Amino acid sequence: MCIFRGILEFLQLLLSLMVSFLKNLILCIFPSCKRNFAGEIVLITGSANGIGRQIVLKFAPLGATLVLWDIDDEGNKETCRLAQQRGAKRVFVYHCDCSNREEVYAQADKVRKEVGDVTILINDAGILPGKMFIDTRDEDFENTLKVNFFSQVWTCKAFLPAMMRCDRGHLVSMSSSAGLLGGYRSSDYSASKFAIVGMMEAINSELYHTGKRGIKFTIICPYFVNTKLARGFQSESPLLPVSEPDYVASRIVDAIQRDKFYLVMPLTIYIEALKFLFPRKVILFLESCFKIPDSMEKAYGRNKKE
Repeated sequence: MCIFRGILEFLQLLLSLMVSFLKNLILCIFPSCKRNFAGEIVLITGSANGIGRQIVLKFAPLGATLVLWDIDDEGNKETCRLAQQRGAKRVFVYHCDCSNREEVYAQADKVRKEVGDVTILINDAGILPGKMFIDTRDEDFENTLKVNFFSQVWTCKAFLPAMMRCDRGHLVSMSSSAGLLGGYRSSDYSASKFAIVGMMEAINSELYHTGKRGIKFTIICPYFVNTKLARGFQSESPLLPVSEPDYVASRIVDAIQRDKFYLVMPLTIYIEALKFLFPRKVILFLESCFKIPDSMEKAYGRNKKE
């Protein structure tokens, strides 16, 4: 009887996988209509420069209310000015150190009172020290986790309850290719980015199985992007190009519009799934072939200011 039930469950699983595959194949060939952002309240952390600023500028003409969080006040004001030039009608600028829990919760309260309930939360704030594990001080490791990971814990804690009450909203988290495969000179960074992927998948599971299925998720896993964070990193392989912030922001906004759960770019990053199929030495060999350690040394080595 147990064997029969096991076979039946396997066939049900196989059928579900086939249906899901066909559904996603159809969506790839015939994409669903893009979401209208008019009336949404979109909060972007790390909005003063880089990808965060470009995301703001992509949203600017789409009718959403924009809330900008960053510790760089001048950069944030410039982002606001550029957004208004692009057509944004309502832009609110806040100074927020996302590595400080009390400040995150305090600013979240201000946003709720002055703007309203956030409906799309985009967590982009992050740092990449690029140090070897043995050279990373405990307090620096902790700081990377605070900025990259715990800031997302606190913002989700602050804004998710309102989304749950109306079963509507979207949580967008910036992870990284380093959140799928730990790499050279990125022990603290990879740890924080792996944590993001795990947390967001877990929250999604909790909401789905408790009936809150109107809240969407997007986890973003890019390779290096040409921002201050990359410190002039130059890829040695055409298969792993360094992307421009404008391009990445466009892909992110498109993914949000289409309710994509994962956004991995470039597609060659999917090669990281090989880590489950081959011995570790194969992955290390591929890193050498792509000259990733060499590129990291050039960008973050001891001859650079750390």
